[in-house]
Amino acid sequence: MSHPPRVPFNRPVAVGTEFDYVAEAIANGQLSSDGEFTARCADLLREETGARLVLLTHSCTAALEMSVMLAEVSPGDEVIMPSFTFVSTASSVVLRGGVPVFVDVRPDTLNLDEALIGDAITSRTKAIFPVHYAGVACEMDAILEIASGHGLAVLEDAAQGLMASYRGTPLGAIGDLGALSFHETKNVTCGEGGALMVNDDRFVERANLLRDKGTNRKQFFRGEVDRYTWVDLGSSYGLGELNAAFLWGQLEQRRAITRRRLKVWWRYHEAFGPLEDQGLIRRPVVPDDRLHNAHLYYVLVPDRATRDRLLVELEEREVYAVFHYVPLHSAPAGRRYGRTHGTLEVTDDVSGRLVRLPLWAGMTDEQVEHVIASVAEVLASLHTRAPSAPSISPR
Repeated sequence: MSHPPRVPFNRPVAVGTEFDYVAEAIANGQLSSDGEFTARCADLLREETGARLVLLTHSCTAALEMSVMLAEVSPGDEVIMPSFTFVSTASSVVLRGGVPVFVDVRPDTLNLDEALIGDAITSRTKAIFPVHYAGVACEMDAILEIASGHGLAVLEDAAQGLMASYRGTPLGAIGDLGALSFHETKNVTCGEGGALMVNDDRFVERANLLRDKGTNRKQFFRGEVDRYTWVDLGSSYGLGELNAAFLWGQLEQRRAITRRRLKVWWRYHEAFGPLEDQGLIRRPVVPDDRLHNAHLYYVLVPDRATRDRLLVELEEREVYAVFHYVPLHSAPAGRRYGRTHGTLEVTDDVSGRLVRLPLWAGMTDEQVEHVIASVAEVLASLHTRAPSAPSISPR
């Protein structure tokens, strides 16, 4: 009898051309930011998304921080966001002296609940930070309408959103500003990296200044000013050329990578339908008017005890699944720097029941089937051991 395959949670996949492009970047003689490969990546993203400007950054965190600076968030200003998100969404606000205002998520998509935003707005509110969880878009039309009515900036955290869209518009290109991630856990990667998408002309000039340490370097190189000097706030937010060269190889294959991930995602979704019908799990919900990118696949189980046991027993079968965010409003820094609007009962509930399954472009069919069989086997066993355990409705 053959031993079942080991299934890591994530494994970055090289497409094969990255190493040649890195060698080419070295031969070009420029290793810092804004070389040939930086320009190629930025131009491709700009043309594909329709953004006014795309700036590669050393991380999505850097792009988020730049977004908050461009929105002119000042000490005491408030920014509405979900608590069910990565720390960088909130820390980018706190670093400018702002206050993250945590609002609950929708029970279907686990995205910021647009119906709760209006009541969370105060005279100090400066912006809204929608986070497109799992590469599934928030209800952006409603969010944009609310923001317009109150004069607020919309800063998209599209870290998980490359190759996903909302009603035909790429994520990150809908609000005033958007941020993408190329971290090794993302669909397209260069190890560490990100991009700022500037969708409003009024932010274009200053975005270049912020990224270049607050200097007018680009204006100087274009001959628009006669001195290269410090003129604004900023930091060293650029992406090194070696990373950009690696990223270019990945971006060239972005559609093939997405197709491979979608194949795994849909196989999971099909296979777990019967478990959802039995009330043992709830599968992800993707509304019909948006296109997702198979960034991740999760299941919601009936309770935290089932979640914890499932993770342990999957690992015993060499399937390495994980839970996701600890809600920021319950974290020590979240309690110190932010405030909570409402009860956040959905956030507290789903964060204790969510399990992320392995999903990466290089997974073999054998690995995928091993994950499916292991999840079904463990959940059936747990249900048999605790027949009175609660089940969950599909929606």
